[in-house]
Amino acid sequence: MRDEPAEDADLSPSPPKPAETAPDAARRLGEETRADDAPSVPPVDDDTPTAAESDASGDGDREESEISVDGDLDEVEASRDRRVDDAEPFGDRELHNAEPLHDSQLDDAEPFGTGLALELRGVVKTYRGEPAVAGIDLSVPAGSFYGLVGPNGAGKTTTLSMISGLLRADRGEIRVFGEDARADPRTAKRLMGVLPDRMRTFDRLSGRQLLHYVGSLRGLSGRVTRERADELAETFDLASALGRPVSDYSTGMTKKLMLACAMIHAPRLLVLDEPFESVDPISSQKLLDVLRTYVAGGGTVILSGHSMSLIERMCTRISVLVTGQVLAEGTVDEVRGEMTLEQRFIDLSGSGVEGGGLEWLHTSSA
Repeated sequence: MRDEPAEDADLSPSPPKPAETAPDAARRLGEETRADDAPSVPPVDDDTPTAAESDASGDGDREESEISVDGDLDEVEASRDRRVDDAEPFGDRELHNAEPLHDSQLDDAEPFGTGLALELRGVVKTYRGEPAVAGIDLSVPAGSFYGLVGPNGAGKTTTLSMISGLLRADRGEIRVFGEDARADPRTAKRLMGVLPDRMRTFDRLSGRQLLHYVGSLRGLSGRVTRERADELAETFDLASALGRPVSDYSTGMTKKLMLACAMIHAPRLLVLDEPFESVDPISSQKLLDVLRTYVAGGGTVILSGHSMSLIERMCTRISVLVTGQVLAEGTVDEVRGEMTLEQRFIDLSGSGVEGGGLEWLHTSSA
């Protein structure tokens, strides 16, 4: 059988090359310089087919390539997931022992579980000239359960919002495991999980979608996010509700889901604004058990609350905040002294109940 010449072969003689102009010479020199800087390519093995041999392989290979396109795309997707999974620093570690997502900026941070997890020095926040937080100092040891208590309007939410980066302090210094939260908020936020006030969230998503969304924002791979979402859902008794929209959740279920979102990236510090508000006793006990396990594994929790009995049972250190100032700070025993914590709180806040007034309520309507 007679061989046919290749269709793309050009048998006409090559035209003479034009004289090289100065711009062309400059362009050529630049390309040669870049080529010299590029890494060298290993020589082609003798068994490697040439371009002509590849073209001569015929339509059979091309047809086979077209048939396997779908398989190749699946393999590309699988290969991409494997690369992401291999790059994940958490891997298969337990949630409370996993290292947080970080970059080279965190190499100089204090070692996990030693020193102070959180420091506030002279932090000030004012609204329309009125101080909400008036130069407070706080020191939260790593591995502790720290409570922030005070009457309504004392500045608890404002303080926690500045710690978490939701508000910017007017003055003062905030450090999270040695990282300056004002100068480098992105690095500090990577070390924290946050349960904010009023729990604003994307409640049209299902519980599972919300956990996956938060996991992706925190840089977790799809596989790790799925594994942790399932584990957290089991821990918080939410497995049967993950397919439902968050807008259908009760207050207690929403609190548990939001805490799961705050913990999914294994943070070193949890900042929780009234996590037990409007939560039934059973859900409160479940939340408390999870947080105790987290602290026992080396995590740190700072939270606000109004239940003095709960704060007294769970916290190792507390601060009493009144009108934006810390009036007492220390261990629970140091703060309450000879009183109960509730009595000490009332005494410090000056909110004792006085009789008199509202006489019209005692007047009979008859």
